[in-house]
Formats: sequence, C-alpha cells, structure tokens
Amino acid sequence: MRTSRQLAAAALLAWAVGTGAAFGNELVIARPVSPAAMDPGFLREAATIVDNIFDTLVLRDQDMKLVPGLAESWSAVDDTTWEFKLRPGVRFTDGEPFDAAAVKFTLDRILDPAAKAPTISYIRTIAGVDVVDEHTVRIRTTAPDPLLPTRMSRYPAYIVPPKYLQEVGPEAFARKPVGTGPYKLTEFVPDDRVVLEANPDYWRGKPAIDRVVWRPIPEATARVAALLTGEVQLIEGVPAEMVDAVGQSGDADLIQVKNGGLTIYLGLKSAAKPLDDVRVRQALSLAIDRKAIVDNLLRGLATASGTPVGAHDFGYLPVEAPAADPAKAKALLAEAGYPDGFEIQMQAPRRYINSAEVAQAIVQQFAAIGVKAALDIPEWSVYSQKVPAGQQAPVYMLGWGSTQTLDADAATYAILRSGEPYSTVSLPDLDTLLDQSRRTIDPAARAEVLHKIQTLTAEQVPVIPLYQEDSLYAKSKSVDFVGRPDARIPVYDIRLH
Repeated sequence: MRTSRQLAAAALLAWAVGTGAAFGNELVIARPVSPAAMDPGFLREAATIVDNIFDTLVLRDQDMKLVPGLAESWSAVDDTTWEFKLRPGVRFTDGEPFDAAAVKFTLDRILDPAAKAPTISYIRTIAGVDVVDEHTVRIRTTAPDPLLPTRMSRYPAYIVPPKYLQEVGPEAFARKPVGTGPYKLTEFVPDDRVVLEANPDYWRGKPAIDRVVWRPIPEATARVAALLTGEVQLIEGVPAEMVDAVGQSGDADLIQVKNGGLTIYLGLKSAAKPLDDVRVRQALSLAIDRKAIVDNLLRGLATASGTPVGAHDFGYLPVEAPAADPAKAKALLAEAGYPDGFEIQMQAPRRYINSAEVAQAIVQQFAAIGVKAALDIPEWSVYSQKVPAGQQAPVYMLGWGSTQTLDADAATYAILRSGEPYSTVSLPDLDTLLDQSRRTIDPAARAEVLHKIQTLTAEQVPVIPLYQEDSLYAKSKSVDFVGRPDARIPVYDIRLH
C-alpha cells in the first residue's frame, strides 16, 4: 500500500512542469536547513555555504588530493613545526590584505579557551602560531601531527579578516562574514535565503556563475517540487521515496555518491545510569535492526556500519554492523539488573534521510526488549545548539563524519574523546588511543592505532553507529555538477549551460 507521503510525492511529480525557466547567470540551490550564523570558526552545522565565502591554506582537488590554497607550499621544519608560504597579493572582499597575521589571528581565536569554540577539536593539536614574515607562518603542534596540512583544509581553518572582525564584533561577523573566497555575501535572511555574488578579484579568477541563492526548504518533497517546477536548479537531500521518481522524471538528474554522506549514530550520555553499564549499551545496540532500517526506510541508500568511520577515510576498519538479537539484548539487560527494562529520553532531528522515521523505528525496537524510549523530535536550529552545549537527551541521534578531511581522526576524536564539545564519552583507554593517533607519524602505525580505536568502540559501545548515508542531490539538466566524497558544493567549479 502506498503511504500518504508517497502519494503526495507522486502528485507533485505529476504536475511538475520541468526546469526550463530562465535563470540567466544565477544558480539557486535548495537545502534542508538555513544557517543560524556563518562564522566558520564557530559552526554548528555543515560548512556548505561558508565554503564558498572563505578560503583555507590548503584545498582538495576533484581527486581529493591536497593542493595549494592560500598557501602556495608547506613543509615540516621539524617533528612539531610546519611552515606555510602564503600566496601574495590576496585580499579579503572588503579590501583588507591577507597575510600571516590573518592566519595567526584566525587560529588563535579558536584556540582561546575562553571562546569555547565548538570546532576546536579539529585543531586542538596546535600549540602556537608564529608569524615569520608577511607571507610566512609557522604552526607549532603539541606533538608530531601528521594531519596538520589536512587540518588546514577545512573549518575552523577558513581564514578570517582580523581588522574587520575586530571592528564589527563576532555577532555582526557571523551575520555578515567577509572572506577571500570566490563569493561574497550580499544578503542573509535566516530561514529565507542567503545570497552570494561573485568576487571579481578572486585569486583563482572570477567565478563563472555571477550569483548564487541558497534557499532553505525543510520539507523534502517540497524541495523536489521546487526543482521540477524550475524554482531551483540544485537540491541537497533527496528523500529516499522520491529517488526513483526523480531519476525517471526526464527533467532532472539524480546524483548519488555512495558512502559520501554522514555516519548516523546514537550518542549516549554514558556517565549516568543506566548507560554507564557497558551491558546496557551493548543491549541497546543489539536491539536495533540496522538491515531492516537500511532496506526499508532508507531504500538501500545507506550502508549499515559498526564504526563511526566512513568507508572513504584513511584508517577505516570495516567493522560489521551487529545483527539484531533481541534475545541476547534482553539477557544483557537482565544481567545488568534491568530484567524489566527501563525508561529513557531520546531525541532525533528531521535532518538526515528519513531520520525521524528511523528514530521511531528504533523506539519500537527498543520497546521489544523492554526499553521505553520517549522520543522528542526538536527543530534542527534548536537541536544543533543544544548538542554541543550538552543539553540533549541521554540518547540522541546525530550525523557525523570526516567528509572534509577523509581521515578517521575527524570521525572519531570529536565525538569519542572525553572533554570535547560533541562528546558524551569518558573512556580512559579510548582517550589514550585517540591521543596516540594524533602523534603517530608513520602511516602504517597510525592506521593500526585507528583500527584499535574502532575495535574498542565496537566492544565498549560508547556510541551506537547505525549506518553511513549516501549523498543524494538532484539537479537541473542545465547544471554541470558532480557530487564529491568530501560533501562540498564548490560553486566555483559548477557550470551552467
């Protein structure tokens, strides 16, 4: 039997009139969410939009190789010092010059403990930043850090203008950011639109597309309808039930990047009962039928996983997702002193592929082992603020990954290391391994440490990995865009025809 949502989707497709509207040299992109703020050092969401406003010292090309960005070259001076030679003649879009002082200012403001930056996990290995001269900067690390160049390719390492930020203050900067990137912000209306215009003086050359409008359309079916009726030309987050219909519409192209999305997991506040008992955590994991969720609710558009690390990441260990075993789960609960189960609060956002429906299915699967989970589905704008502040429910759904670094460190450290803003985990043995992974230079030895992290995570279940999503986009026939494993949408590389 077709659900009401499927019928609505079919109806929308039936009256969609195609993508033949004339846009001129403008690209309109629809996203599931609106940014709350756009300071790249204090993001609580994906960097999709700010990625087009700012630059990093290091970039990734289409083959995911590190290439020069605002830094023309970099090299290791010694085991704990990296030197970056900066590109001369670059300016922020307000005219302020880019130089070594801007790099130092950018990193120092995130490393300042008083700032409480939610993105600090990614650059916590930095001990200090030294200006050598106008176009040379040295970054010192607390221990050998093989990932330092990679860390300079993603947030929070987007370089910001010191003078402008200090003049307007952080709140104003988050509303009207200025970078050196291919586009400059001209309009930001939360929950309505973000408008970017091409930077004619961009150091890589003026972008081919003059104007970009990012529109939040939270309801997935409405996003697809907006594409098929010509209101937008590119959308993120195609709903699972409309994948086939979009591909067969003749008016749009579906873009699927296998394992190109986030790993969806259940975070656990394991400091308090009953989640402080590993047997309880194991029981909750065994209650979940990941295969049924992937096959039925996600229509195969994800891969069940037993690790938070993505398949494209360095250090990935293919930990098999545990098969559902309610009988064993009940036995573990009884052994832990909960033969009749328990009650607990759970939260999940409408942010990922059918994530609310997945959460509801998990609640039912928990009930089958006697765990009564009261599910709350908050608005993403609220939820994304509460999680790094530690104000979420004891069991909470989140999507995480290392899409911009393609390294297991980004997929694990921020959510597993005790004391990090997005971590509710406290396992000393795991902390030791996570710290060791950040100071191990030899790639083979480091991969071994990363494998141990994933093995220990599977045993102790400080978080419950569920599956890694595929990235799903849809676009007008007039747009040349190919999805990337790092989940970026670099408008500079997109062409309209």
